[in-house]
Amino acid sequence: RAALDRATVLLSMTKGGKRIDNVWGSGGGQQSVKHLVKEIDMLLKEYLLSGDVLEVERSLQELEVPHFHHELVYEAVVMVLESTGEKTFKMILDLLKSLWKSSVITMDQMKRGYERVYREIPDINLDVPHSYSVLERFVEECFQAGIISKPLRDLCPSR
Repeated sequence: RAALDRATVLLSMTKGGKRIDNVWGSGGGQQSVKHLVKEIDMLLKEYLLSGDVLEVERSLQELEVPHFHHELVYEAVVMVLESTGEKTFKMILDLLKSLWKSSVITMDQMKRGYERVYREIPDINLDVPHSYSVLERFVEECFQAGIISKPLRDLCPSR
């Protein structure tokens, strides 16, 4: 109780809160969703240019938001659906495989990312014709690579 009272006093001080921010940092959950989405999008675009999986791992961990890794999965799969060539397809598959094997992205976060794509595929398909067939193929490749489970693969919507 004494510790909570002391923390309340420190946080209520005008400059005290700022000082505590500097000591403890304000990363992770303190960042806005909009900022995190931008960071993840930029991280994926840099990866497609460099091919550096370790840099993605490091950058993702520096964001300190393991509860938000489903956003990377979602954005990565959408990039595959929006791309025209095989290069993005293969690179994103390799990235997800690596992040899965290194346990940077958990089963729950992988599942949430894919489920979000499944829910939004009708809207995505309006902008990107053939997205259903690309998604089916990508999901099958992910299943073969051991990235997703059979039940998650079976949930994949088809046209």
